[in-house]
Amino acid sequence: MIVKRIIPCLDVKEGRVVKGTNFVSLRELGDPVAMAASYSKAGADEIIFLDISATNEGRNTMVDIVRETARNVFVPFTVGGGVRTIEDVTRLLQAGADKVGMNSAAVNDPNLITSSSNRFGAQCIVVAIDAKRFDDGWHVMTHGGSKDSGLDAVEWAKEVEKRGAGEILLTSVDTDGVKNGFDLNLTKAIVDVVRIPVIASGGVGHPDHFPEVFQKTDVSAGLAASIFHENTFSIKEVKDSCKSQGVNIREA
Repeated sequence: MIVKRIIPCLDVKEGRVVKGTNFVSLRELGDPVAMAASYSKAGADEIIFLDISATNEGRNTMVDIVRETARNVFVPFTVGGGVRTIEDVTRLLQAGADKVGMNSAAVNDPNLITSSSNRFGAQCIVVAIDAKRFDDGWHVMTHGGSKDSGLDAVEWAKEVEKRGAGEILLTSVDTDGVKNGFDLNLTKAIVDVVRIPVIASGGVGHPDHFPEVFQKTDVSAGLAASIFHENTFSIKEVKDSCKSQGVNIREA
C-alpha cells in the first residue's frame, strides 16, 4: 500500500509567511525558515515553499531564503513562485530545492515543462494547478489565482503529464482557506485522469479532512497551511487521525 504524505505549505510574500482566504485577504504569520525547520522536526513528509507574489511582481523567487530553508530542513523540499525559465529552475535546484514548481509560466509556455523535465528529470518538476469552478467545469487560474486562463483543468492535467511533469500540486481556489475540507469533486476529477502523483490542497480545517480525501480519492498527498501555521492542529494530530481511520501514513 502506498504511504500517503502530509505536507505543510509556506506561502511567502516579501520574505514572510502569509495566509489568506480564496487567495486574498492575506495575513502575516511568521518567518519561513524557522517555520519550515519546525515542520521538518515535527514529522512533515515534505515541505512546499511558494513565493506567491513573485509572478505578479515580475521578480525571481527569493533564492537566499530558499537556500537558508534548504539548510534547515531534512525532508524533500519543493519551491515555486516566479519560475519563468529553465534558468530559474536551475537556480532553485542549485539553491537546495529537491523539486521546482511552476504554474503561470507553464500555462504561457508548456514547453517549459518539457525542457525542464528533459534536463533535470520528471521527479524534479511539479506543475501547480490552481483551479476554480465555472459553469463548464474547472478553469486553470494563473498569477496567484487572479487570472482565468480559460484552460480546462482536467485537460491541462493530462497535458502536463504528457509533457513530463512528475507531480501535480492541485489547489482549489474555491475552498482555499475556507476550512470546510478539500474539494473532493475536483480532486477526484484530476486524479482519475493522470498516473503521476497528485497533491490535494485548499480547504483543510480539521485533521479528519485528510483521511477523507485519502479514502474518497486516490490522491498521493494532502497539503495544508492555516491549521499548522496557526497551531490549530499539529502534524502528529493529522497523522493520528489518518492512522485511526486506516490510512497508511508515516509516523510523525
